[in-house]
Amino acid sequence: MWGFFLFGENVQDFLKALSDSTAYLFDGAMGSMLYSRGFYINRCWEELNLREPQAVLDIHREYLAAGSDILETNTFGANRLKLSEFGAVEQLEEINRRAVALARTAAGDEAWIAGAIGPLGVRIEPYGPTGVDEAEEIFREQLNPMVSEGIDLVVLETFGSIDELAAAITAVRSVSSLPIVAQMTIGPDMRTAYGHTLRQIAAALEQLQVDVIGLNCSVGPDLMLDAVEELAGLTSRRISCQPNAGFPREVHGRKIYMASPDYMGKYAKRLVQKGVKLLGGCCGTTPDHIRIMAEAVRPLTPRRRPVIVEPAEENGGLDPLPLAERSAWGERLAQGEFVTTIEIVPPKGTDPDRLLEKVAAIRDAGVHAVNVPDGPRAQNRMGALATAVLIQQRTGIEAVLHYCCRDRNLLGMHSDLLGAAGLGLNNLLLITGDPPKMGPYPDATAVFDIDAIGLTNMVSLMNRGLDLAGNPFGDRSRFVIGVGVNPGHVDLDYELRRFDWKVKAGAEYAITQPVFDVEQLECFLGKVEHYGIPIVAGIWPLLSYRNAMFMNNEVPGVSVPEETIDRMRRASEAGKEHGVREGVAIAREILTAVRQRVAGVQVSAPLGRVDLAIEVFEGLVESSQTKIR
Repeated sequence: MWGFFLFGENVQDFLKALSDSTAYLFDGAMGSMLYSRGFYINRCWEELNLREPQAVLDIHREYLAAGSDILETNTFGANRLKLSEFGAVEQLEEINRRAVALARTAAGDEAWIAGAIGPLGVRIEPYGPTGVDEAEEIFREQLNPMVSEGIDLVVLETFGSIDELAAAITAVRSVSSLPIVAQMTIGPDMRTAYGHTLRQIAAALEQLQVDVIGLNCSVGPDLMLDAVEELAGLTSRRISCQPNAGFPREVHGRKIYMASPDYMGKYAKRLVQKGVKLLGGCCGTTPDHIRIMAEAVRPLTPRRRPVIVEPAEENGGLDPLPLAERSAWGERLAQGEFVTTIEIVPPKGTDPDRLLEKVAAIRDAGVHAVNVPDGPRAQNRMGALATAVLIQQRTGIEAVLHYCCRDRNLLGMHSDLLGAAGLGLNNLLLITGDPPKMGPYPDATAVFDIDAIGLTNMVSLMNRGLDLAGNPFGDRSRFVIGVGVNPGHVDLDYELRRFDWKVKAGAEYAITQPVFDVEQLECFLGKVEHYGIPIVAGIWPLLSYRNAMFMNNEVPGVSVPEETIDRMRRASEAGKEHGVREGVAIAREILTAVRQRVAGVQVSAPLGRVDLAIEVFEGLVESSQTKIR
């Protein structure tokens, strides 16, 4: 049956998380936090698991509250060699066991526990007297009690030697099948202390088949960003990154890390955009840093607590109704008819009359449906669901309701969708939603219990007559399930992976971001045509040169070719109306160019100019009845 899993429940959950679209957060520095609380470097910080457990527990809890999804145990130096410096070797097993127990107590079922293991602090062969076999045994000795206590993964971090890291990986593999995050540390020259390059690191760790390849410590986020960008082109593995809070400066005899939480937050977003899957902080980072980093990346890859999992075969519910029986929109898609729709935003106030007059004009022009966006760019307007009901009930044209994950939790979304089904709103476009910081109320709270992939799973479930817990609720819903796609995403491989997951979750058609670059769309279509689901191209009639520049620079995923920008510049210089005419002409050219390659088009009404959107369709409405497949 359908259900949920929570973080920390088992190792398999972490492996599944590695394959999803979400970026997860480690915690920050343990040593820096202990130092700030008066435990100075003459103390054995790992021994505090026994001597001052409340201090360690409090730090874990602070990181969890800040948004950490993975808590590292306080065991970085809890190996035989380093503990011997403090006369604590006899307590090695107890120190490592207690570290796991403290982290687990703090995390409950809300975070995974990573057993943290650092380098031994000695040179191993061929650079020193410590043998590889001896090193492996020392690593095993530290790891065994953590495995027995129930860690979810192993983090090998701050290694400068590939040979020593390889010994640690071999030790882990000899005692468990836990996922391994293997992190090396580099200097400003992008090399390890032993001179290893990023290419050498990637090649070695690929061969050792670790689950995640990463970098941590030594440098701040700026250099890490360059390193991650290079590393992403060298490995197919997931990438982790835990930079220091900048380079330390000596202030009155103390090492102070100067990178502020806001600074780290800005780089956190860029690191995730470059491909980082597991993000955290090393020396100098605090819960404040992690909190801002979590806020920065959450709109990019909304974290999911809980996450919807697939239903077991024995409780699959009813079979969904055939697509053609769910709505006129669904029937057109099923029959391969070229579909047409115009996107028009809900009104800002309580009076829908002007909007409905425009919708009536759309209907009379022969357009098939009206798309109703759900709080685009985080603007506060009449609810999309209520607007869609008014459109269908008062004009007779079908609505395609955009529905986003930003503003409602799982229960609220489920209730909304049941209501939509009861009101006859059967055509959906499921999206994650723009973050509140884009709109006029940047301090508003975003929910993001799930993203568009999880929402697609939920709606697919409802089409089988099952609620969130997999329980039958009566007759199934009749939703036609659409999703958004972005042919111009800066990381096309990432977008293609998300599209694959959306199709597997139950997507039945997709609508693209506004298309200005036809070649870019053609490339995307070539990569997704094997899925066999209809792709509807988004088209935006530009209003001016300024509008073209805005779309190109400030709308994520939209790329306006230089030739188009130049055309709009020259037209706009001749006057406002010349710019508008040129924008419509360009939109019609795009529609003609993509006509035989897509299942339909969605034309936006810029600034509510429905007349311009209708102009784009002139001469094509009659031919739009032609079958394209």
